[in-house]
Order: sequence, then C-alpha cells, then structure tokens
Amino acid sequence: MIGISKLYCGTVEPSDALRYGRQSSQMPSHLLQFSKDKRPVVVWNMTRKCNLKCVHCYAHARDESSEDEMSTEDGRRLIEDLAGFGVPVLLFSGGEPLVRKDLPDLAAYAVENGMRAVISTNGTLISREKARTLKEIGLSYVGISLDGMEDINDRFRGVRGAFKKAMEGIENCQAAGIKVGLRFTINKFNVDEIPKVFDLLEERNIPRVCFYHLVYSGRGSELVEEDLSHEASREAVNLIMDRTRDLHERGKPKEVLTVDNHADGPFVYMRLQDEDPERAMEVYDLLKMNEGNNSGRGIGCVSWNGDVHADQFWRHYSFGNVLERPFSEIWTDTSNPLLKQLKDKKEYVKGRCAQCRWLNICAGNFRVRAEAVTGDVWAPDPACYLTDEEIGIALA
Repeated sequence: MIGISKLYCGTVEPSDALRYGRQSSQMPSHLLQFSKDKRPVVVWNMTRKCNLKCVHCYAHARDESSEDEMSTEDGRRLIEDLAGFGVPVLLFSGGEPLVRKDLPDLAAYAVENGMRAVISTNGTLISREKARTLKEIGLSYVGISLDGMEDINDRFRGVRGAFKKAMEGIENCQAAGIKVGLRFTINKFNVDEIPKVFDLLEERNIPRVCFYHLVYSGRGSELVEEDLSHEASREAVNLIMDRTRDLHERGKPKEVLTVDNHADGPFVYMRLQDEDPERAMEVYDLLKMNEGNNSGRGIGCVSWNGDVHADQFWRHYSFGNVLERPFSEIWTDTSNPLLKQLKDKKEYVKGRCAQCRWLNICAGNFRVRAEAVTGDVWAPDPACYLTDEEIGIALA
C-alpha cells in the first residue's frame, strides 16, 4: 500500500512512525507497514462463494460453496494460532465473506483474541441489522468494492443492481458507526470513473478509498490486455494525487491509498522532489521503512480450504495447509525455497528490477504479475511504469 494522502499531503506526519516506537501492537492500522516487528497481516478467503460475478475476481468465486471449506471450529483454531503468532490484523474476504453465517462469530473471536478484524466485501449484503451486529462485535473497518458509478460498476460486477445495494451497505455501516471505505480496481474499462469516485467520497462523507492496480490472477489473469498502459498508469496516479490534494486543501481530507504497484512510491517521491524537496526527503525515509512489496513477508493469505499463500493472488502456489500444520509454523519454515526467496526478493529479481535505484523501497514489485506474463517469477514486473532514466539505468 502506498498512502497517497499520508505521503503526498502529509496528513500523517513522518515522525508518527517513530513516535509509536514502531512496535505493531502500539501502532494504528495506517502505520502497520512501518513496524519493526512485522508479523503479516493475514487475508482469510473464508469462502469461495459469492453473489456477484466480478470480471477481475482473483478467487474465481462462484455462487456455490466449496465442499472443502474450513469449518467454524477450523476457523477458531486458525484465529488462536494467528493471535499467538502476533498477527495484528485479520482481513475476512472471499468470495463474499458475508455469505458465511458464522462470519460475525469468527470476527468477534478474532477481536476477543486481540486482533483487529476487518472485512473486504461487495457491500450488497450489509443490512441495517447486519451493520449493527458488525459494530457490536468490534469490527474495525469495512472495505466495500465499487468499480465506478452504477452502469460501469454493475457491468463490471456482473449483476444489475449491485451498485445500489452496495450504496445501501455503505449507508448502513455509517448509520451503525462503522468506519467504511471504498475499494476500486483500476483498468481501461473504468479509469475515467476515478474523478466520480472522489466526488462520491465527498458527497457521501466516506473517509477512505483504496485504488488497486490490476493484478493478473484468477479471472484477472484474463484481463492483461485491459490493464492500463504505462503512460495511462502515470496519468491515473497523478490524477489521484491531484484530487487528494484538492480535498486536503479544501479542508475535507480523505485517506487515499494506491495498492498493488509499488512503482507508485518512487513516483510520488519524484513529484515531491520538484514541488517540495524538504518534504520529499521525509517521504523517502518513510518509503524505506515501508520496504515495498510484502508478499510472503508482511502479508499472507489463507484460502477457504486452509492452503497458505504468499498473498491472495498466489492461489496457484501453496506453502502448506493450516488443517495439517499451524500457519505460524508454515510461515516461518524457510525450507520452502520460494518462501525463503520471498522474504528477501531483492536478492533474486532480474533485469531492470535488479538494477533499479528504487529497489530498496519497492522490493521488486509484484512477482505474481511478472510470472503471469513471462513465466519467470523473478522477471521484471511488466506493470512498472517508471522509465529507464527514472530508475537509473538509461542507456548512453
């Protein structure tokens, strides 16, 4: 995650990370990536079932439950292990996590065991009663996926009426007093909706939005040609910075992040070098603390059947299964060669990634995207939009 509002607009001071001592148990969620004692944020794709048919779904979700889905008791054992391991946040995802009737009980159990519980949802199933329940159990955050306004979103989500139901879910969360934000996956199909998303934030008083770059995984692997060009990616990130600053300057700041392309970090830094060199130096220090892509280090994933992945996009490769061995043991067992390499990707990346001046603050970006396009997990990430000159390898 690249905190545009935090880095570009200074909505969180660079000294905050040091003020909190950089220990994850003492840090607010927006600073967890800067902790020294990093334990992974874990995404639990607790079900493959979903009531929508999103064209970019990394889980290949479908409108039926999988026979190999972990039980409630399996989930409770997983939560106990994650809590004992020191995992700070458990993100319940899917499919659509709210199709599981035991989600409130499991989320409450995570909170009882000292973790922050959040959910990633399409929002269409959040009734007023459900929102009140989620508030009562101590849920920290609800991230609701929207990929544009009504027409674009519903075509992208594959179900007419999804936008209206998601907006109702947002309103119900707000009425219950739960922090709610938007999740938007950028591609050629919806990039022109970005300004409308910012308008929606302001109109509906939504405090947070995450703009996700497309990752070629699951159904998203079929959309490589729908990803933005490098120039269009630059334009999109510049637009996001411009609109974030506009809100900030008008006294209506929002928490704005970009996700899944760590080229955004150097890009923000280089823009600040021109606009505010002193601030740029502080941002560079924060980016070094962030350490770039965290797949296999600062983020992990457990699938509905218990398989453990480097993140939610690595579904084709498992390090083990929590029904056979605790997550804490799997995650720290570097006898698995890929897991060991992912702990320090900088030693293994190839090509322009290996020569890049920003390697220490990007960590080679998304390996699963490189593998999807080239077949080589250590090849350069094809979605890096920085020029050879910008990364310090321009030809004479």
